[in-house]
Amino acid sequence: MHSNQNQFNSPLALAEKLGERLKQARLNKNFTQLEVAEHAGISRRTVINAEKGKATLEVFVAIMMVLNLTEQLHLFLPPQPISPIQLAKLKGEVRQRASGRATSLVKEEEPEW
Repeated sequence: MHSNQNQFNSPLALAEKLGERLKQARLNKNFTQLEVAEHAGISRRTVINAEKGKATLEVFVAIMMVLNLTEQLHLFLPPQPISPIQLAKLKGEVRQRASGRATSLVKEEEPEW
C-alpha cells in the first residue's frame, strides 16, 4: 500500500489537498458553488473557503452530504475498535476521555552495571 504521508508536510497542506478534492467532486457532479451552498445551508463564500481548505469540519461534512460523499468517510477515518487493554479497564463502561500519560505507569529499570 502506497503512503502519501510525506506528501503532506503540514496540516495546512493536507487541508488544501482536501479542499481541492472537494472542489473536484463538486465539478464532477456538475454543481455550482452557489447550488452547493444553498443545499448545505451555507454561503457561497463558505464553499469557496472550503475548496481552499479553510473550513470547519461541520462545513466540510455538510458539503460532503450535498455531494453524496458521506459513505466515503469510513475511508477517511475508519471506525476505531476499543483495544483489548481498554476494554479490560472499562469493564463494560464506555470511555469518555483520555486520562493522560501517567509517568508512574511506565518505570524503566536502570541496569545494574
